Amino acid sequence: MKAIVFHEHGPKENLQYITDLPVPEPGPGEVRVRVMAAALNQLDIWVRNGWPGIKLALPHIPGADASGTLDALGPDVSGWEVGDRVALDPTFHWGGEPVREHPDKKPARFALRGEHLTGTYAEYILAPVHTLLRLPDHVSHAEAAAASLVFVTAWHSLITRGNLRPGESVLIVGAGGGVNTASIQIAKLAGATVYVVGSTEEKLAQAKDLGADATIPRDVEGGWSRAVYQLTAKRGVDVVVDNVGAATFHASMRAAARGGRILTVGNTAGPTFEIDNRLIFGKHLSIIGSTMGPHEDYVTAMQMLFKGRLRAVIGAHYPLEQAQEAHAALEKGRHFGKIVLDIV
Repeated sequence: MKAIVFHEHGPKENLQYITDLPVPEPGPGEVRVRVMAAALNQLDIWVRNGWPGIKLALPHIPGADASGTLDALGPDVSGWEVGDRVALDPTFHWGGEPVREHPDKKPARFALRGEHLTGTYAEYILAPVHTLLRLPDHVSHAEAAAASLVFVTAWHSLITRGNLRPGESVLIVGAGGGVNTASIQIAKLAGATVYVVGSTEEKLAQAKDLGADATIPRDVEGGWSRAVYQLTAKRGVDVVVDNVGAATFHASMRAAARGGRILTVGNTAGPTFEIDNRLIFGKHLSIIGSTMGPHEDYVTAMQMLFKGRLRAVIGAHYPLEQAQEAHAALEKGRHFGKIVLDIV
């Protein structure tokens, strides 16, 4: 089968397109999915680059998101048929019994496709039956793949962890990323007033189209945290969604209202930075960490897509063999929304 693999961590040039991998056979409780679309996430770049202590069985197939059709069923799988259209929860396990894919790895109670386990940049993948969600005919495979990880991440952080309530205000730091485009929509769906910081006028206009009530240029004179204070009559916002990290966290805390919540859901600009603790205790701030989400949050968020209450935002399509170019585009950050690999 066709797939993208890397044999060692490093730059995008390490991604190799191969055509002779064996097609995997489903075991008990598994199905084989013919992948029609896979979507990129910043996670894919981090896994490709590697970090101290990461342990993967190499060569590794990256990718967390996918959608496709069932191609084969394991011996004990019922309730599904070959040809069924499915979306795939990228999280295999959320607590419960540990999972082990490779004999040289410690079992994990949290397992994410593409990071801990084999990923989705391939013609065929295996999936535990409990990660499947039936895909309605009116939703494309590209939409389902583009939505999966970012929808569950945004829903879990804002609704489950952040306890966002109608009438509150939310600041989303960054306009065009997948989690941010999902967060804009989910915050509006929850009845919040949404402020968005973005790098370009084009991205800010697209954020407005998704429902943002007010937009702020990243390089606004005086800084965007000051601009937020001015827009909120010097009150600040109830919730800040920050997936940037080192470059923005201080400003995020400054933009929060007294008693506000900072949702930290990523670190695209780096994980290590100093915090001015006076802002935390002086403003009674809560810092809430969140990543991915359990299957029930995945189902809830994806049902919003199926009902048309949320929409997947896709910035570009690439064929599987152009995965290097797709990674380059993601690293440059010029697209608004997700980048999708079409696997047909």
